[in-house]
Amino acid sequence: MRGNKLVNEMQNSFKELLIDYPSGQNINNLLAAEYLNLNAENVLVGNGAAELIKALIKNLTGKFGIIIPTFEEYANRLNENDIVRFSPGNKEFKYTADNVIDYFSKNKIDNLVLINPDNPSGNYLEKDDLEKLFIWAETEDIKLILDESFVDFADRDKYVTALDKKFLECYSNLIVVKSISKSYGIPGLRLGVLASSDKDLLGKIRSELSIWNINSFGEFFLQIIGRYKKDFNNAIDKFHVIREELKNKLNNISYLKVIDSQANYFMCEVMQGLKATDLSANLLNDKGLFIKDLTNKQGIDGEYVRIAIKRPSENERLISLLKQYEEEL
Repeated sequence: MRGNKLVNEMQNSFKELLIDYPSGQNINNLLAAEYLNLNAENVLVGNGAAELIKALIKNLTGKFGIIIPTFEEYANRLNENDIVRFSPGNKEFKYTADNVIDYFSKNKIDNLVLINPDNPSGNYLEKDDLEKLFIWAETEDIKLILDESFVDFADRDKYVTALDKKFLECYSNLIVVKSISKSYGIPGLRLGVLASSDKDLLGKIRSELSIWNINSFGEFFLQIIGRYKKDFNNAIDKFHVIREELKNKLNNISYLKVIDSQANYFMCEVMQGLKATDLSANLLNDKGLFIKDLTNKQGIDGEYVRIAIKRPSENERLISLLKQYEEEL
């Protein structure tokens, strides 16, 4: 497998990567920009997206629009008084650009955080909706923070990324954040990127980062990953098939309602009077399998879990245990 070749390539360079200094920010920004086909002056590399989010939030002011439920790292960096929350108001937590614009036109904000696809709902705004938001944010002078950490999992006919020269050049209020670890399965390397044409903002964020903010292993990954683009695309195509197969099998579990997702997980409503906490605890304590209990997540009223999409053999085990739980009721 080519994935193993990438790992082997890194292992073969282990000694050199261990004892040598990494390059500084400018070189690593250049490497990321080259891979993403962006201008280097518009890109920053971080020690994971979390480092970039922290520096970004520190350098923005005013009210922040947050759509809930969602990834909470942005809200966790804010004062509660600075947050304006929008809940879609439906059991599948679906929303469109019009929904967002309508709410935040009435509830004024200075910054909008949008996770696309969202986490945990998997809600996804396609190109027309995104551009509608870009234009609205630019017109209203709202900074639009678009987190695309899961976008690579979107279906081919729906896929769109704002990590694109034309978007960044056209919309100066657009800030794109992406965690590299989600798509490539390398959370241990701690890699993230932030891109914008707002050079003043980028300069402020850059000043918050250490000159050596990623290590040699992360830098080496950026150097070699371009050789594996074809293999990555093939893997994503296989993933789409596996996701559809798992969705169909989850739909046959009588007590689960599967919410469509463009990410690498499904949010499921737990029905028939069952509790998400009981289901997740049973699977973890008795079966050694973890699914995310969403009971206490901000914005969720009801019984929901999030289920990751794994390898076929792991998915089969999950389905078997879910059916077993059904039989034990």
